[in-house]
Amino acid sequence: MSNGQWYPPEWPERIRALAAGRITAVTPRRAATVMLLRDDPAGSVGSAGSARSVGPAGPGSAGPGSAGPGSAGPGPAVHMLRRQASMAFAAGAYVYPGGGVDPRDDDRLVGWAGPSRDVWAGRLGVDPASAQAIVCAAVRETFEEAGVLLAGESAETVVGDTTGDDWEADRLALVGHELSFADFLDRRRLVLRSDLLGAWARWITPEFEPRRYDTWFFVAALPAGQRTRNASTEADRTVWIRPAEATAAYDRGELLMMPPTVSTLRGLEAYGSAAEALAAAGDRDMTPVLATAGLEDGEIVLSWPGHEEFTKRVGPAGRPEGGSR
Repeated sequence: MSNGQWYPPEWPERIRALAAGRITAVTPRRAATVMLLRDDPAGSVGSAGSARSVGPAGPGSAGPGSAGPGSAGPGPAVHMLRRQASMAFAAGAYVYPGGGVDPRDDDRLVGWAGPSRDVWAGRLGVDPASAQAIVCAAVRETFEEAGVLLAGESAETVVGDTTGDDWEADRLALVGHELSFADFLDRRRLVLRSDLLGAWARWITPEFEPRRYDTWFFVAALPAGQRTRNASTEADRTVWIRPAEATAAYDRGELLMMPPTVSTLRGLEAYGSAAEALAAAGDRDMTPVLATAGLEDGEIVLSWPGHEEFTKRVGPAGRPEGGSR
């Protein structure tokens, strides 16, 4: 049975074109995405098989550092979006909230709480200005696409409900690039809570892709009092689902996902609560993962180093072996 690995039909030709020098690799754009977690009572998350939408988390959801009612069960749920079928990149795939770095995310200092930019620079493998931009992108995109904001009036607080008309006006201004994230925080007298994030992984889009991203994956817990919603124009469905249920549905070919998504979900399966996952983030390997492709006797071999389950062998007909998509 085929799994749900996202595999665009144009990849074999692009791989051969890159090998022959007919195309050149584009520079990947910096991006960030957030695996937003919540601890749920048993039975309150969506079915992986149907991937049905689940209502937003209510005030009883666990906040940062809270074990919550689901900690004794099969682990926390993660918030995922299904990309619109019309999207040019990863159409129909399940992903986390995220997107590209805005050039204004590092043009000046923003209100900041938690580990310093220098500390984040060391963790992310970049300079301090870039570290600010990447962390800002993670927080900003989570607000833009899920309506969840990892910020507070002080280093010890987090904003509550962000569903009012005034919040929506600011969210739309951020999406439309009418308002920078720094100005947004200043206007509301908020500080970004970088301590609510944990760096989890880093993946770079293969060199043969025309749209490339150098993406840092973060983990965070849904703050108490905040609610997720499908605020993204790029998604047609949202779901709260436990990682093990999502990967099982992927293995059955029921959920379409890219290798980084599957890998990070498998990494979350070991943890019984959002707090456990956050505590483990500091020990995660942040070495970038970049797919490699080569030709062996006319056959394309596509692999992600250290992640053998995603290896594809593509013959002259252009179809990956094993029946994967």
